[in-house]
Amino acid sequence: MIKATFNAIIVKPFNEEETTYGNIIVPDLGKERNLSGTIVSVGPGQYSFSGEFLPTQLKVGQKVILPQMGPVKVEHEGEEYYVCIENTVLAIIEN
Repeated sequence: MIKATFNAIIVKPFNEEETTYGNIIVPDLGKERNLSGTIVSVGPGQYSFSGEFLPTQLKVGQKVILPQMGPVKVEHEGEEYYVCIENTVLAIIEN
């Protein structure tokens, strides 16, 4: 299990959509897009410079959009994850 610390979050990306032509799989590499996925771990928060504890606002299970630059791509037990600071999340996807 991978666990976030401080005000970090860990996001499991959604599966990339691929196009198939016969038996050939063609990944969608031509389009630049932001990263998106489901939060699998949230750190408890961190202390401000004044000593006040600031808890994280995001929750496990929320679907989010992350910027292209910033999140760190990590592989753990054969799975791919993105790790970033909570305040870099661009949007929450609600159904």
